[in-house]
Amino acid sequence: MQTQWTTNYSRWLLPTFSGVLIGTSYIPFPPWASLFCFVPLWLFWQQQDRLKNVLVGGVLTSFIYTLIGFNWVTYTLHEFAKVNWFLSGIGMILFALFGHLFVPIAGALWFWARKRLACSTGLSFALMAVFTALAELYVPMLFKWNFGYSWYGAGLPIYQWAEFVGFTGLSMLSILANLLVLFAWRRRATISGKLGFAALLAIFAGLNGSGIWLKQRLPAPDAAVDVLLVQANIGNLEKQSLEHGKGFRAEILTRYFQATDAGLAENPQTDFVMWSETAFPSLLGGEFNQSFYAELLQEFLRNRQVSLITGAYAKDPISGLLTNSMFAVDQQGSVIEPHYSKTILLALGEYIPGEESFPWLRSMLPMVGHFGRGPGPTLLLKLNGYAMGPQICYESLFPEFSQGLADLGAQFIVNTTNDSWYGSWQEPYQHLYMTLARGVEFRRPVLRVTNTGISTVSLANGDVLELSPQDTLWAGAYHVPFLTQPPTTFYQRHLNLLPGLLWTGLIALLGAGFLQKTNAKTHE
Repeated sequence: MQTQWTTNYSRWLLPTFSGVLIGTSYIPFPPWASLFCFVPLWLFWQQQDRLKNVLVGGVLTSFIYTLIGFNWVTYTLHEFAKVNWFLSGIGMILFALFGHLFVPIAGALWFWARKRLACSTGLSFALMAVFTALAELYVPMLFKWNFGYSWYGAGLPIYQWAEFVGFTGLSMLSILANLLVLFAWRRRATISGKLGFAALLAIFAGLNGSGIWLKQRLPAPDAAVDVLLVQANIGNLEKQSLEHGKGFRAEILTRYFQATDAGLAENPQTDFVMWSETAFPSLLGGEFNQSFYAELLQEFLRNRQVSLITGAYAKDPISGLLTNSMFAVDQQGSVIEPHYSKTILLALGEYIPGEESFPWLRSMLPMVGHFGRGPGPTLLLKLNGYAMGPQICYESLFPEFSQGLADLGAQFIVNTTNDSWYGSWQEPYQHLYMTLARGVEFRRPVLRVTNTGISTVSLANGDVLELSPQDTLWAGAYHVPFLTQPPTTFYQRHLNLLPGLLWTGLIALLGAGFLQKTNAKTHE
């Protein structure tokens, strides 16, 4: 009986081990196991002859690494939905079960292919790797898991290759590298296995060494801007009370004024100031530019002769809905139109999926915001002659969005964010490097200011400048060199090249499996 019990439960150690390896290789952890974290799971899959076991193993892996890498969801549910810690924990468990289903989906696709084709062991493992990489790219996820960001977070020069393949490509290549490690591991007792490990180490070292060269060969900037980032550290109570019309406007605006004055006193040569997402505590744009708080803002900027980029609420003239927007305001206090409104909204934060078809969802989830959408990456903010690509919070996760800004000729990206809902040790670092990654892909500086941290600037070469403290009232000055006419990057021109190559590889593998099956029938 004990032997049977041990056999039944010990087989799940491999997918469990993969979950631990993946979870502890994601920001803020170093990517110590990124190149072999899927190997235990794939070995487990290869042993299975039932789809149920493949799916359960995939769910177990994703459940564990989501608990490790995204446990900040518990804090978010407590802060945003205002539920107790027990219910927040239940919500975290549900998110861990369903938040990253690309792993079990990849397993199901592999199992389907293996059942219908004649697959050698090597071909079977190759199909696992390609299906996993494609599923990670295409399966919808509220918060994408990406193995490329961890290289950037750890400062390893391999991230410079994102200029050619993007961080999406680096993630796919990291998954495929697991296949090479697996092949070497299975032959570890032989000379070929040992040579395989040596070759992998040489390739990894070469990619990092060439990453240093990629950084050094970038053109020298021909212009610079001096910007003051202001982090007012407004708590969630004040933010929610403001959004529900219950005050705190004067207190919030006063805090931004005080922090800005403190920063300008030490840095009087500032070209413009940046405030965070929805920092201005009232509406701007159109008739709202004559409101009481807008006039206070105008007077503040005129008296200090400084320009401002700020997040604020606006109103969509067609739908009448509030929008999460970004405005440029010149040193005379005049709002420069057009302003930008956030396009990619956060599901269950700024809209309810399916609400248009099922309006009753709104009554069930009244705490969820209801915002109008902006026009996408169709305009640049103009201020003092700069061409700035506006990007609000969650939009930084989508390279296609930043590609649109780069195509318009953005000299640098301005990103406003509020990460106060997520705690302080995981999500702020994850979101930070996801945002700054766009600057590496398109070789433009990224100016990022948040409500509670982490605010900073990254340069076109990927260098990350001083990080702001978290949960602290703060203002930081940055000298940001940039190119007035930045060239397009390879990734900008060929965003979907690597996914296309991966699809080609999948078709080739499926074709090989079909030929193996045909040959087997011929020799029967």
